[in-house]
Amino acid sequence: MEPSDAATWGRVDADGAVFVRTGDGERQVGQWPDGDPAEVLALFARKYDALAFEVGLLEQRVKAGTASPEDAGAGLKQIRAAVDEAQVVGDIDALEARVAALEGLIKQQRERKRAERAERVAAARVRKEELVSEAETLAAGENWRSGADRLRALLDEWKSLPRLDKAADDALWRRFSSARTTYTRHRKAHFAELDEKREGARGVKERLVTEAEKLSGSTEWGPTAGAYRELMRRWKAAGPAPRDVEEDLWRRFRGAQDTFFGARDAASAATDAEYAANATVKEGILVKAEALVPVKDLTATKAAFRDLADQWDAAGKVPRERMKDLEGRMRAVEKAIRDVEDQAWSRSNPEARARAADTVAQLEASLADLESKRAKAEAAGNDRKAAEHAAAIEARSAWLAEAQRALSDFS
Repeated sequence: MEPSDAATWGRVDADGAVFVRTGDGERQVGQWPDGDPAEVLALFARKYDALAFEVGLLEQRVKAGTASPEDAGAGLKQIRAAVDEAQVVGDIDALEARVAALEGLIKQQRERKRAERAERVAAARVRKEELVSEAETLAAGENWRSGADRLRALLDEWKSLPRLDKAADDALWRRFSSARTTYTRHRKAHFAELDEKREGARGVKERLVTEAEKLSGSTEWGPTAGAYRELMRRWKAAGPAPRDVEEDLWRRFRGAQDTFFGARDAASAATDAEYAANATVKEGILVKAEALVPVKDLTATKAAFRDLADQWDAAGKVPRERMKDLEGRMRAVEKAIRDVEDQAWSRSNPEARARAADTVAQLEASLADLESKRAKAEAAGNDRKAAEHAAAIEARSAWLAEAQRALSDFS
């Protein structure tokens, strides 16, 4: 405040009394009997400026929101007391108006803060009820893998939310805490049961490993492979053993299987090589056997084929995929020789020759009888009957020719 302004708001009387002018009139704010009036007014004006500066600082903090309504209210109380009892020279009414305006602003902020807190508390109530509901759902379920982590996250969120009124907050917390306790108890029971099952699985799998290792040196490929399949079925049915032994047991079990099946595969490879060599031998035998057909000398051919058949049997097994082709070719040669042999037997069979001769004789007798009957019919002038006998003679003549050809095959 300028010195000239100080004289506007105050005066010093002849006795040194200092007065300040307000809207309600003058009031004495001090006594300075021996001082220069101008200097005295300037001193009291500086006191006014200091008080106005304090009011301005509080205004800045309130308007900027850096002071809570509670802190601002406490500061306002101190400033109001200072203004009411101020021994200063200056525009006291303006200071009081600024203080009154601050009081209204702080009241508005307090009401806004109260409304915001009520809104946060209402939202917190809804969210806490949701947290309780989710915790109770977890407690009623069996989400053992991630349920514990989720409950910890729910607890952390619960702690971050504002408290409700004591009764409501305590009631919700009891439900939340009870759900956590229930879940933890069930989870511990579940894993205790799992541990018990895993210990049982350990004993089963140790026995299976022992059986698998005993079988690893077997050379009974088929039965042992079936036994390993059954062991694997039992292994899977046993369930997991404790983690600290599961991997080692599996390594031993798998190692025993690998030893057996590796030996079987090696034996199969050797057998495949042997069978492939046998197939090559049999192909050579087939070349000789197929050269026997067509048969020229049945006796020599049969002797040669018997020798080749002995060589064929001695050559051993061939790969499965070659068996049908090779065996089919050998059987074809055998069939061709047998057909020639059957034909030769048919030609030399006395019973068959006698049947053929008997057939020829019967047909010849039948033809002679028909010739006689036809002659009689012609002599009697019975043309119809003679024609019937002529037709029968023609048919039997054809049959006789066939029968004579069959008989000639035996000569």
